[in-house]
Amino acid sequence: MESFWGTLQLELLDTWKWQNRAEFAASVFEWIECWYNPFRRHSSLGMLSLSGYEEQYRASHNAD
Repeated sequence: MESFWGTLQLELLDTWKWQNRAEFAASVFEWIECWYNPFRRHSSLGMLSLSGYEEQYRASHNAD
């Protein structure tokens, strides 16, 4: 969890200023859903991203 907050701080919070709370919330949501979740690699998934793992899973289950 500390890694998540550190990455969020470094890549988003330290680099941008927002006009209001809604703009801030939208930026955090976009960062999590469009970058952090799809592309961050997970050691528990064999160093695949969530997107990569889902693609691999679908490919192996659609081949049946």
